[in-house]
Amino acid sequence: MNSISKSVPAFAVSTQSRKRFAQGKGCMIRGVIRWTILLSAVVYTLFPFYWMATSALKSKEEVFQFPPVLLPSVCHWNVFPETIQAAPFLHYVFNSTFTAVCIVLIQIINSAMFAYVLTQFHFRGKTLLFAVIMATYMLPDAATYVPSYIIIAHMGLLNTYRGLIISNSVSVFSIFLVRQAFLQVHRSTIESAKMDGASHWRILWNIMVPLCKPTFITLGLIAFVTSYNNYMWPSLIAKDPNLYLVTTGLRQFFIEDGAYGIKWPQVMAASTITVLPLVLLYLFAQKYLIQGISESGVKE
Repeated sequence: MNSISKSVPAFAVSTQSRKRFAQGKGCMIRGVIRWTILLSAVVYTLFPFYWMATSALKSKEEVFQFPPVLLPSVCHWNVFPETIQAAPFLHYVFNSTFTAVCIVLIQIINSAMFAYVLTQFHFRGKTLLFAVIMATYMLPDAATYVPSYIIIAHMGLLNTYRGLIISNSVSVFSIFLVRQAFLQVHRSTIESAKMDGASHWRILWNIMVPLCKPTFITLGLIAFVTSYNNYMWPSLIAKDPNLYLVTTGLRQFFIEDGAYGIKWPQVMAASTITVLPLVLLYLFAQKYLIQGISESGVKE
């Protein structure tokens, strides 16, 4: 009996040890699977950028070599200054960056004011107004090109920075995104500010905007990337080469001048130069973007 009583705790301890080992093994397997999926997603996302940058340093033969060569045998760094001298890509980057920054600032201001009206004011037809705004979001962009072009032409804004900026200064998506963020601000916060004598202007810029800061940062990133990569509309209203954006400049030089398919290292070098501002923007703003995703949407 004494030996049996001693063996029972030992059996129980061994069973618990096996359970803990099984649990630890299961956690390790799940961790390996999770990291494998994440690393695969990272490789899938970054490989096109890696291929673009390394192809700029390869010779033309290595670009088309099969099986593909992941690293150039000799890095041809001179392709970057040659590409910059062949076309004013730095000027194209400036045009795109300048217009995108102006568009972002204007969209943030008018979207904030419009969203404040839709969430804090009560007037007849507000629901219908919002429905009409959202209905316009369903229109394809191509359907608005002709009337927008006529309006811009009558205003004398063709081939101008003002035309590129003003024609993109309002975004239905921006209004909707900011409106949803403003709806999550606790009503008591707004009422307390009104009781203290705060005006609507002060409530908007001193309370609503700071509370929804992650949303505005996310909106700024989306609007900047969209404006920077915009091609069709700028190519319609800006025919002056001095106003070309990076998208129009790349097509104008590399396709119409015959470099497309002939000078692939130069094509990849120019693409790398034009993508660089977006990469730097993401590296600078990624912590704010992650903060906007991780923070709770309900503001107290």
